[in-house]
Amino acid sequence: MKIRQVQKSDSVEWLRMRNQLWYSPPESLDEHSQEIEQYFSEFNPNLATFVVERLNGKLGGFLEASIRSYAEGCTTSRVGYIEGWYVDSDLRRQGWGKALVLAAENWAKQKGIEEMASDCELDNGVSLQAHLALGYVEVERIICFSKVLKKEEF
Repeated sequence: MKIRQVQKSDSVEWLRMRNQLWYSPPESLDEHSQEIEQYFSEFNPNLATFVVERLNGKLGGFLEASIRSYAEGCTTSRVGYIEGWYVDSDLRRQGWGKALVLAAENWAKQKGIEEMASDCELDNGVSLQAHLALGYVEVERIICFSKVLKKEEF
């Protein structure tokens, strides 16, 4: 097995894993498919996706990384960011998640990035522990709110 950058031929497997990670309802499949298609059709030097390739050619994990202008707890103006990180259950606790993170960190370093950041849901203890085990430090906890503003009739 190996870590490598995602290829267009990986689109179906990448879509499968994205839906596992983000527990997407069926209507989100189209959105994920469009994002994957856009990834391959519109080169963006600030995005990279790394995958775990199994011996049979199928995928067993992925990590989507980006370069952001800001991330909580970081002091530099360009920050590497783990946007999504997933490993199939049969490959967990074997070092593949760490290998994906290291690939993303190396990609960021090659671009002159000095800090890497990430996030996870407040109730995702597994992700929290994985981040801490890889040297990431918790810097903030937030709860986000939104409200739809209705047009008032005059």
